[in-house]
Amino acid sequence: MENIKGIIFDYGGTIDSRGTHWSEILWDGYCHAGLDASITKEQFREAYVYAERYLATNVVILPEDDFSALLLKKVRVEMADLVAKGLVPEEVAERTAPVVADYCYDQARRCTAEASGVLEELAGKYPMVLVSNFYGNIEAVLADFGLKKYFPTIIESAVVGVRKPDPAIFKMGVDALRLKPEEVLVVGDSYKKDILPSLSLGCRVAWLKGKGWTADEDAVTHPSIISSLKELPGILKSR
Repeated sequence: MENIKGIIFDYGGTIDSRGTHWSEILWDGYCHAGLDASITKEQFREAYVYAERYLATNVVILPEDDFSALLLKKVRVEMADLVAKGLVPEEVAERTAPVVADYCYDQARRCTAEASGVLEELAGKYPMVLVSNFYGNIEAVLADFGLKKYFPTIIESAVVGVRKPDPAIFKMGVDALRLKPEEVLVVGDSYKKDILPSLSLGCRVAWLKGKGWTADEDAVTHPSIISSLKELPGILKSR
């Protein structure tokens, strides 16, 4: 991959879960807490969607919330939906929400620790920008995991008022790097939200493909697929 002069990273699903959609991590957390004995994965997915929409329209996540605090709030919103539907008793939800959140936080800490070595290597060679659909607290999350130092510029949907898959949010990243789109590599885990909008601008892409939200996305193939962030330094050696 030649002539790359800057890199745009997605955060959620890319740096903190090895390309796996966060619904899968959360479902593993529910199973870890024994909740799969009470609810199906489809019922969980409905609660996941409910929580995403609720958090997008209500001030629940605060700018100072680290990922542990975010996860607990998010899981409690999901649980509230399951309780309202009569699928999980309230006392069970109260007891297991911290168990799920702690499990998922531990997974994120493992993934971000693994990613930090790659980010350290790349940050020494390229300017890097973070472009993320997030809740307004991405800086607190990055600081908690020791990753903020790698991203002098952070473009967060809740702050700039533009969300993926709108290419405009990636255009902000390209402009922040002061480079041409073809000189920028975009690294993301979502074909629809990261790869396609970046390609539409003329950027180069690396798709960290793990288990996605839909079977349709899982079936998609693309020449830019990587299986680990650890592949990036080798891909970029031809610079």
